[in-house]
Amino acid sequence: MQAAIVIDIPGGYHVNANRPLGKYAIPTALKIEAPRGVIVGLVSYPRAIVRKLKAGNNEPLAVYEGRAILRFNVTVPASYKGNEVVLKARLRYQSCNDEVCYPPKNQDLDLGIGVVGPADRIQRANGWVFGGRR
Repeated sequence: MQAAIVIDIPGGYHVNANRPLGKYAIPTALKIEAPRGVIVGLVSYPRAIVRKLKAGNNEPLAVYEGRAILRFNVTVPASYKGNEVVLKARLRYQSCNDEVCYPPKNQDLDLGIGVVGPADRIQRANGWVFGGRR
């Protein structure tokens, strides 16, 4: 299945992209721990926006603004016992405005994902996040 973390960034602010251009910029990074046997794929980060800002000495910076959606796949083995998988996620980011960057932060999240049997019917959810992709 697909899963995602959505970052809503207030107007006037940005966070550094996963691959920032500035050598001192702290990249946005998502780390996920899963229960034994559950496989979490690589995180797909959105395309960055390149800006020149006072906070970066007018050097080009790769940033996320507005809404950034970090997607990843989760594979649950057929032998999994239980009706929920809880993933432990840690999002590390550094937010800035046009003039100053703030110290980096970590945001810890527990993501509960419902698990059904192979013959059970499922319903797609959060199409606005996944854009109709499977």
